[in-house]
Amino acid sequence: MRAFHRRHLLVLAVLAAAVFALAHYYSSSRICRVNAAALATDNRPESGNSGGDSSSDALEIGGQKVVRLSRDASLAADTPEFISATILPGRGMNLFQITAKLPGKGIVPIFASPSLEEAAATLNGGPADVHGVKSFAFGGAFLAPYPNRIRGKLTPDGQNIVTQWHGKTLTLPAVWKGKTNPNAELHAIHGLILDRKTDDLKVQKTAGGETVTGVIHAGDFGGYWLSRTDLTITVSLNAKSVEAVITAKNVGTEAEPMAIGWHPYFAIPSGDRNQAHLRIPASDLAEVNNYDDVFPTGKLIPVKGTKYDFTEPGGKRLGDIFLDDNFSHLARADGKVTVDLTDPAANYGIHIEGLSNEIRTIQVYAPPDKPFAAIEEQFNFADPFSAVWGKMDTGMVTLSPGQSVSWKVRLELFTPTR
Repeated sequence: MRAFHRRHLLVLAVLAAAVFALAHYYSSSRICRVNAAALATDNRPESGNSGGDSSSDALEIGGQKVVRLSRDASLAADTPEFISATILPGRGMNLFQITAKLPGKGIVPIFASPSLEEAAATLNGGPADVHGVKSFAFGGAFLAPYPNRIRGKLTPDGQNIVTQWHGKTLTLPAVWKGKTNPNAELHAIHGLILDRKTDDLKVQKTAGGETVTGVIHAGDFGGYWLSRTDLTITVSLNAKSVEAVITAKNVGTEAEPMAIGWHPYFAIPSGDRNQAHLRIPASDLAEVNNYDDVFPTGKLIPVKGTKYDFTEPGGKRLGDIFLDDNFSHLARADGKVTVDLTDPAANYGIHIEGLSNEIRTIQVYAPPDKPFAAIEEQFNFADPFSAVWGKMDTGMVTLSPGQSVSWKVRLELFTPTR
């Protein structure tokens, strides 16, 4: 009888353990699902991505699979750190999204971007996306062989503009114009790789993170450019920084102009753009004809004492100022030019560090009704071939056959001092 009682107790114990294990399993599964849902909500641009950097079921945009670099959080809870970077190889290696762990806020998007599914629907090569212009509507599009606007004589078919560089003719796609005036002047904008696929791609683990390198054998950029060019684009992720490097090499037989930049929309995590602060170490601003065309007049205006003076160490509150301006004569410290965007309400700050000497100007686009600031470190002034600049060096680098030039920018997080 005692033996039967012991066996009965043993069976009950086993059943209880099984019930406990099942309950724990389903509870853990539910927690995982809830956490995953929360992450998808906080980090919408990563939704739809499998999370693997070479997964066979990853979403395709521009005919190539999305790449996601990632790492696990490893720093103290009160220390911000980068977690992931999402790249679109099918759209000129567009650095579409970066996420970071922020103290007290969890994982948040650093760029203002839609979900990958929404991006795929927008970046469709349709009439509104001619030559890939929708690539610079969000995320962080890389721009080569020219950032910003270029004006010229419109061809009879209305498809291109014609301009001159050192006595040689350049015919560029006329893809942009002001939105307010229906008769606004068509012009070229933001380069020739916005919808370009990447020819060679490599993802590798690095100390504390991951790196992706893509090579675009751009040739003559579809017949629009002089000589032939190879572009090597690298994005590196670790806890402390995200770095992007673009190297352009002239692999052709004649000299060519070259300028590089990007178009990242830095999110303001709190959503309160009014109290965000911006610091730009620039002493001059390029005057423009209006904020619809945004064509430079060739005049540089000192910012000191004006509403465009963002040079103070802690920056200046954005308030309700509208910006679509090109800042120049940049002050460097330790060889780099650093722009700071600070969101005191979110206890968040980011350094945007230009590490290449060729970075001559910073274009900033920040409408007062949007919770972002597009901060574009680039080689050149807008409309660099224009006669309005006279004999001024407008930042276009001349590459002889065999020569290279690199653009390099580093992002670092910081916690602002209260």
